[in-house]
Amino acid sequence: MRPIQYRKAMLNPKNLDDLARRLADAMPSGVKNLQSDVEKNMRAQLQAGLSRLDLVTREEFDVQAKVLARTRAKLEALEQQVAELEARLLKPAENWDDPNSDGD
Repeated sequence: MRPIQYRKAMLNPKNLDDLARRLADAMPSGVKNLQSDVEKNMRAQLQAGLSRLDLVTREEFDVQAKVLARTRAKLEALEQQVAELEARLLKPAENWDDPNSDGD
């Protein structure tokens, strides 16, 4: 199994522009005169803030989720196998020293 490699996810510029526009629209009307500058500044701040986050792409997340599901299934199977082996070890030996057995 290969180690998880994190890399910066590519942010969709359309989503970033939309978020910056919504934030700028929420500004008071006196500030709206500077809306273009505010949008540019907010977009730059959002880009800078989000780029510092350790994000993975959705595809990478889905791959790791599948790996985790397979690992959990294997773990459950191994736990069951260990429980069966422990039960065998703890079970009294029914055929040991059986006088009726043909052990010759």
